[in-house]
Order: sequence, then C-alpha cells, then structure tokens
Amino acid sequence: MTAPQEIRTARLLLRSLEREDIPAIVRLAGAYEIAATTVQIPHPYAENDALKFLTQASEEFQAGRAVSFAISISPGRGLCGAVGLHLADAHRRAELGYWIGMPFWGQGYATEAASAAVAFGFETLNLRRIYAHHFAGNTASQRVLEKIGMRHEGRFRQHIQKWDQFIDIENYGLLAEEFRKGGPASGGDSNRSGEPARRSDGSREGE
Repeated sequence: MTAPQEIRTARLLLRSLEREDIPAIVRLAGAYEIAATTVQIPHPYAENDALKFLTQASEEFQAGRAVSFAISISPGRGLCGAVGLHLADAHRRAELGYWIGMPFWGQGYATEAASAAVAFGFETLNLRRIYAHHFAGNTASQRVLEKIGMRHEGRFRQHIQKWDQFIDIENYGLLAEEFRKGGPASGGDSNRSGEPARRSDGSREGE
C-alpha cells in the first residue's frame, strides 16, 4: 500500500500503487522524455526499476514519510501516471511531485491530479506548506504549478545534475492559508481540469 485512501476527481481516480501497475510503469516512465526532465527516473527503465520504486513507495508510506498515488482515468484503474507528497512531519510540509505518461499529455490530467493531491495534503494531512519545483525551461510544469495556485519563489542555479548537465530549477510553494482563501488549488477546484503539464521535475517517480 502506498496511499491511505482513494480520491476521485471529475475524470480521475487516485489510488494506491499496486504490483499490477509494474508493466504500465515500465512502459510509461521508460520514455526518454519522462526521464529527461525528472530528477530520479532513470533511462533506460526496466522492470527492476519499477519494483524498486513500488517497494520504496510502500516503505515510505508505512514510515509516514510519503503518500504516493497511481493516477487512473475513470472509470477504469489503468495507470497513466503518478502523483504524491513527500512529507516532513516535523515541519508540517511536503514536496509535491508527479508524472504523466506521454500518451496522456495535453488533456489536463496533471493539473487535475496535482490539485487533488494538494487538497488532500492540506485538508486531510493538515499540512502548513506544500512546495514543488521544475527544471528551468519546462513551461508545461510551470503552468501546472501556477494553475494549482502555487507561487514562484525563486530559482536555484545549477542545482541539479542530470546526466551530463547542471540544471537550474524553479521553485514554487503554497501555504495553508493561501489554499483556504479559495485559490486554484482549493478543495472545490480539485475536480477541475486545466491545461496540463507532463510532470513535476522534482518528482521522486510518482511523489
């Protein structure tokens, strides 16, 4: 188990990741385009990588360090991506991460799933702050974070080494009081669909 409950939005089901998801994870996360703009997804991506991801997600959930959801398009349960929160309980904050498989780009699923995860973090986990980041130049992820109500908080220069490049990252955050004021990431908006991005570049493979 990687999540405590299922979450339904207008078009999606967010559910616990399962061993049956491994073939879809390998197929979707194995795309070069996914790995190229995420921190920890390797390329090429093998079944063992997916198993390691599921094992880590389960262990982190059991330890209270993370909540990871499979993203499925309702009414089925087939995986099209993943979203989750990596928790720092001592500070009541979490890092948001997500990825969407290439066949599902351009349909608003990242925005819808990320918005639901943010609502879960504030309303169910009682977090004070949720943050995320993306590689500089990834305007698709930028749009998702803006649509779910996050504010740009600055750039870390050459903060990430991905393969043979050092990459700047753009940082975003949202506070509980901002969420409660009814911004785009508020609970009432978790079912809305907007223009998506493909994934958060800070993703820990489905956080």
